[in-house]
Amino acid sequence: MDPPEKRGKRRDAAAPDAGYAWLILLSCFFVFGLTFGVIKSFGVFFVEIQQHFDTTAAGTSWITSIAVATIHMAAPVSSALTARFSHRAVVISGGLICSAAVAFGTLARSLTELYITVGFLNGFGYALTWTPTVTMLGKYFDKRRPVANALASAGECILTFSLTPLFQLLIDSFSWRGALLVLGGLQLNLCVCGMLLRPLRAPTDANVIRKVKEEESLQKGDLEETKLGFRLESELNVLEMPDQETVNDCAEVSDEVSSVTGNSSSGPKKTQLRTRVQHYVDYTLITNGRFMVYSMFGVFAALGFFAPSLFLVPYARSQGLSEYQAAALLSISAVLDLFGRVFFGWVANLRLIQTVQQLTATVVLLGTVLLLCPLASTFPELVAFSAAHGLVYGATVAVHITVLPEVVGVERLGSALGFFMLIRSSGGLLGPPIAGFFIDKMENYGTGFLMSGVALIVSALFLLILHQMNRRSQKSANEAALTEKKSWKKCFC
Repeated sequence: MDPPEKRGKRRDAAAPDAGYAWLILLSCFFVFGLTFGVIKSFGVFFVEIQQHFDTTAAGTSWITSIAVATIHMAAPVSSALTARFSHRAVVISGGLICSAAVAFGTLARSLTELYITVGFLNGFGYALTWTPTVTMLGKYFDKRRPVANALASAGECILTFSLTPLFQLLIDSFSWRGALLVLGGLQLNLCVCGMLLRPLRAPTDANVIRKVKEEESLQKGDLEETKLGFRLESELNVLEMPDQETVNDCAEVSDEVSSVTGNSSSGPKKTQLRTRVQHYVDYTLITNGRFMVYSMFGVFAALGFFAPSLFLVPYARSQGLSEYQAAALLSISAVLDLFGRVFFGWVANLRLIQTVQQLTATVVLLGTVLLLCPLASTFPELVAFSAAHGLVYGATVAVHITVLPEVVGVERLGSALGFFMLIRSSGGLLGPPIAGFFIDKMENYGTGFLMSGVALIVSALFLLILHQMNRRSQKSANEAALTEKKSWKKCFC
């Protein structure tokens, strides 16, 4: 078996966008459903657990927020384990942890024990399943990536639609503990999803292999050729440029040659260690300005993403709706969520506008819809709100992961996804408890939706900053290409 550093140098095969890629998409579909779909359906358990332990809304909401935060914080760990072992092994292990954690949660005698089992351990298992599967999906799809992400994330909607009434029926029949036990059995299917994951095969075409070997030999760096190139370039500059410019450029060339020589002789052990660490966790991402701006969007968006689905059922029941009417609202939201993901994922695939611009528009709309929620009090009004929220939420989720490879590149997607989830974890952790705090203070579940709406509108400001950075970066790249083209024409004149 090759050492990790050798495996890290191998190039991934081109994304097939067909064939076995559809089975990878199917696996990702069910992973979305059995992780974030379960989290969205957990609002059915909210009132039962709150009444059983006689606690506050903020105290009960910590179960979901700990799970969401753990998914995000453990994402880099999941990425590192995937690089060390394999996508398949990590996902299967995560499925076993999820199932065991929820099963042990049925024995909880206090909220603290639910925080540990259904919150922390279950969230850690979700991280081990979700992150590698989404990374594998990004490698199997290139041209059809927006549509693939939308179809895969549709699993969250369909399973939310199915599980919400199922959980309510199980709670009525076996109490919330019995419903959790059934959920633990369902989550064993995550192991089946892990078995479907298969790494991309290396290219077999002789020409492709030869090109890869040539690229690898260039990456190793031939010092003599580099020095010769610098000398030839300096001689050309001597013939073309005035005296003062020649002196300056020769000085620059000598500096470059000396820097290359110095780098080649500096400690190879440090370089090897750095390469090995970056194979598992690409820590250089924190120096990428666009990535950090997008991560700040993720923090504020997470504050508003998860609280509405958690508090929708309690809010509806506080307005006088029955248990099954309140549960039906989540199912309605899930149906429109599904339509929004598929339709707007298809729109993103057409490349009519930049993906960042589309994401900005949907985030602003989502925040506006949440701000209007407290105006709904009757069942028809809440149905209209649930439908609008589901549609715009689906439109947002369909493209927000697609933006990430556009920011950092597909080759760094694994580490970038892990770091993005880690940074976003603070929003996922604090969102539901902050909303619960306002609900307890104001004694009105509608205030939780107001907090979520404000957080989402603030997150859109970071997308506007990212859009401006993309424009400047594109402008600089075009100017550099134009300058390089002029310099080549000058050399051959």
